[in-house]
Amino acid sequence: MSRDGRRRHLTYEERVLWTAVTKSMTPLRETPAAAVDLADDSEAEAPPLRKPPTFVKPVKSSKIVAVASYAPPPQAPPPPALSPLTRRMKRNVARGKEQIDARLDLHGLTQHQAHDTLLRFLRAASARDARLVLVITGKGKRIDGDNERERGVLRRQVPHWLGLPEFRAVVLGFEDAAISHGGEGALYVRVRRGRG
Repeated sequence: MSRDGRRRHLTYEERVLWTAVTKSMTPLRETPAAAVDLADDSEAEAPPLRKPPTFVKPVKSSKIVAVASYAPPPQAPPPPALSPLTRRMKRNVARGKEQIDARLDLHGLTQHQAHDTLLRFLRAASARDARLVLVITGKGKRIDGDNERERGVLRRQVPHWLGLPEFRAVVLGFEDAAISHGGEGALYVRVRRGRG
């Protein structure tokens, strides 16, 4: 449209230029663009444009490369941070006032066996709406040569596993057990109750 609000008609030169420009473009959609008939000298109106045309820079091989926008799939929000037992809860468990819903002893298992067994055990405990379980890892063999002490592999690995995503779905927190339940050779694990 012109400044005074009336529609302006394209001149012959403008139509020729417009046709040359549209031939050099590749449409973004499958719908064909309306072509202007050059044989008609009449003052035909050009189709109104809703958006300005997008020009694609030609590639040397004369092929136009379409760039697709990629949006990564939405990720599930991370589980909340692990929280240890409250002081009161730990004291009540040590005194026998708070019930331990289930126990698991990992002695004698390989790391792979222990990992799988622990995950199955915690999922089952969650499904049964258990609140607190005891996981016995053992203290492991200690080497006293040159005052070096080595803790058992499972004793080191189980706390690490409990922080992994597959365990976090069922674990709220964990803490070393009281001496009456195995001390540093065992862990109290707070279980996230099953949904449904």
